[in-house]
Order: sequence, then structure tokens, then C-alpha cells
Amino acid sequence: MSAQGRPKRESAPSGGSDAAKRRAWERHTSGLLVLVTLLAVASSSLACAASSLDPALQSRIRALDCANVSASDVRDVLAKAPAPRIVLLQGSVPLVTMEPFARFLIAMGYPAERLRNPRDGDFSYSSFADSAALAGALAFDYEQSGMAPMLIGHSQGGMLAIKVLYEFAGAFSDALHVVDPSTGERLARTSIVDPRNGHLRPVVGLHVAYAAALATGWLPRLMLGQWNMLTRLRQIPDTADDFTGFILPHDPIAGNLAGDSPYRAIDRAHVRSVVLPGSYHHLTLPRAAHLAADPAMRAWIDAWRPGKMSPPPDGDTSNLVHATDIWYSVKRHWCLQAQGLLNAPTS
Repeated sequence: MSAQGRPKRESAPSGGSDAAKRRAWERHTSGLLVLVTLLAVASSSLACAASSLDPALQSRIRALDCANVSASDVRDVLAKAPAPRIVLLQGSVPLVTMEPFARFLIAMGYPAERLRNPRDGDFSYSSFADSAALAGALAFDYEQSGMAPMLIGHSQGGMLAIKVLYEFAGAFSDALHVVDPSTGERLARTSIVDPRNGHLRPVVGLHVAYAAALATGWLPRLMLGQWNMLTRLRQIPDTADDFTGFILPHDPIAGNLAGDSPYRAIDRAHVRSVVLPGSYHHLTLPRAAHLAADPAMRAWIDAWRPGKMSPPPDGDTSNLVHATDIWYSVKRHWCLQAQGLLNAPTS
């Protein structure tokens, strides 16, 4: 090929004395190398995750009815498939954590490792965490797993879950940095390679599959100076596919003694409000492990479907309403994402 027709190659700037130009060149080439590596890893990780499942299991996952996932479907099919990250956010009182609720989910069949905080191994996350950092860590996890995360927050934890949705919606910043969840380190990049299609995309605009808020009210937001969430607390952006807000009536801690208002979608998100029994107590809402320990109660929870209520068995039914509702949603989105993993492009 002639010199005229030969494509030009990028070359390092000449002039060894021009250190600034050389450093800029090094940053440019280093950034390109990182991007190429990320593209290669993301495009292959999803294919590897799907291909590691044996064909018979893949067929069983595809055959699942995600609106009617049974206990045997969880035990024999979903438990052998990848699972989305679930972040359990505790309230502002340090002694009341979400660990009992994690124990409930584990007993019902959810993998413990997808509930643990990668940084410290705990099942319960602080609700005083930085919402932008949490959003960045969820973006990191999605880039690695190809599965949109789920957020379940109690009291102030519900506020933080909603705030993360607004972070993804770009309400507070035009860009969000990716965060390594195992170290908490903020990475230089504000984009990820979407493992579902191999395309580079910003962290802003990502979504979670499911989010839930338990007894989250306005009064603590006022007392703690969380002003930017006061007008947003019942308005859910489209960065959640599915959201359920659980309202505890006449709750002095949430500050709704004079009544409460339902959660609403800003646009297209599927949003529900569920009013809990007045006998429930704000501080004990995460305590649900006892429900899974009772075989009859556990079977009732597994068989529950929206709109198909039957009386629960005799026993301790405290916190049954939200525990059952959340487990149904978790199973459904676990199923949907496992199927989506198999249907994603492999190259």
C-alpha cells in the first residue's frame, strides 16, 4: 500500500522535553486500554454465566412462570442459578438492623452471599451511607453480574433506597462514579459496559429491579435535616421497575399520626402502597425469621399470590403481611432476571 493510502497510526508526541504532552498521551492510551478491557470482560462475563448452567437447568429456568414461583421452583431451579444483589438498609437506630429479615430471606431460599455487604460481610447496610456511593457500587455489581439489584429499606433505610433511585435518575448530579463495593473505592470512570448488550453507558440512567420501603416517614427527615428528600419521599422515579411502599398507620416514629399519603409513580414505574396492620410496631418490622421457621407458615407464604388471600395458619403472624409481599416480589424478579440472563446476547 502506498504511503498516501496507508492509514495513519497514532504515535506518541515527539520531543522528550515536553513532559506534559507525554503524560497526556499516556493517560489517553491507558484509558483506551481500560475501556477495551472492560468491553472484553463485560461481553464475555454474561455469556460465561449463562453457559455455565447445564442445558437442562436452562430449560427449566425458561419454563418458569415468574408470577407463580413455588417453593420447589426456588429449591430446585432458582437456587442453582445466579441471583441479583439485594441490599437491606436498616433504619437510623443502630440496634435495629435488617439481619433478621435477611435470615428470613435465606430460610426461604435466597442465597446468603447475594445479601451480604461485599465490604464487611454484614447482612444489614447503614442508612447513613452516601447515596451516590451506593448507586456506584450497585452499578459495579450490575456490570459484573448482568442482574439489576434490589433495595429493601426499613425506616430511614427506605428513604435511602428512594434516594438511590433519584441518584440513578440524575436528580442530584449529571454523573455518578463507579464504586468498588468490596473496598468502597471511588473509581475514575462514570460509565460501565452494559453486560446485556456490550455497550458503554453512564451510571446515571441505570435502574433497580425492585425496591421497597418499610415505615418511611417525613418526621425523621425533618429532624435529621434531610431536606432534599421531603418532596420526593412519596414520588417514585422510573429507575425502579417495581416499587412497594409499606405504610404503618398512626406511627409516631414516622410522624403520620394524622394520616399518610400513598406512594405514586412519577411516570411509568409500577408503584404500590400497602397499609400494614395497626398492631405492628415500627422498630420490630425487620423481625421475620420466625415466619420461615414455622413449616405451615412458610408453606402459606410460598403459596401466597396477590389477590388470592386465604387465612394464614395458627401461630405467630407478626410481620407476616410485608414479609410475604416482599418475598413474592423477590422471587418474581429473581426469576425474571434469571430468564433475562439466558436471553441476553452472547456476543
